Amino acid sequence: MEIGLKENYDQLVALNTNFQIVAGDVKGLARQGEDHEARLRALERARWPLPSPAALVSIIALVVSVVGYNAPD
Repeated sequence: MEIGLKENYDQLVALNTNFQIVAGDVKGLARQGEDHEARLRALERARWPLPSPAALVSIIALVVSVVGYNAPD
């Protein structure tokens, strides 16, 4: 069995086509990863302020209770 230049060329073209498809998929995955990263960062930024009011209220309650406890009768 002999493999000629035409067969080699056809296989090389098919390989190049497959490589281009895979390269496109990798680029799509990279964009998708960046999108997921941006979404996670946005969720983290939105979640961070929630504990702040709770901490502030607890500090105020502590101060009020200490001042109220130490207040002269």
